[in-house]
Amino acid sequence: MYRNILVPVDLTADASWKAALPQAVELARFSGGTLHLLAVVPDMGMPLVEGFFPERYEERALQSAKGKLDILARAELPAEIPHEQHVALGRVYDRIIEAAAAHAADLIVMASHDPDRTRDFLLGSNADKVVRRSPVSVLVVRA
Repeated sequence: MYRNILVPVDLTADASWKAALPQAVELARFSGGTLHLLAVVPDMGMPLVEGFFPERYEERALQSAKGKLDILARAELPAEIPHEQHVALGRVYDRIIEAAAAHAADLIVMASHDPDRTRDFLLGSNADKVVRRSPVSVLVVRA
């Protein structure tokens, strides 16, 4: 059924995975698929903004995300569920869609929760953008 299931997680908001990850685990267990956990570190967006952050900020943020994602996987994933961990830098919804293609995902499982309602109103949620732009099925789990 599903061979590769992509699960984007926001490491700063537990709600981004607390509801979605158990669903993805059950789907992987049922279908014999592999989970692909993805953490995206948002980029600065503009070179001008980059100057306000410490040197090698993005590199350090990616390393930190790798460590946190590893801790999450060890704590939350059953040993019998095959999984891989990925981190990326950039626009969250773009990196999710790119990761789905890169890892041959046939399903994306993600939470609908966006803790910042103002940002959601102004920019739209990442889940909404992924649903509209993804070439593969997306299961949005209510958080």
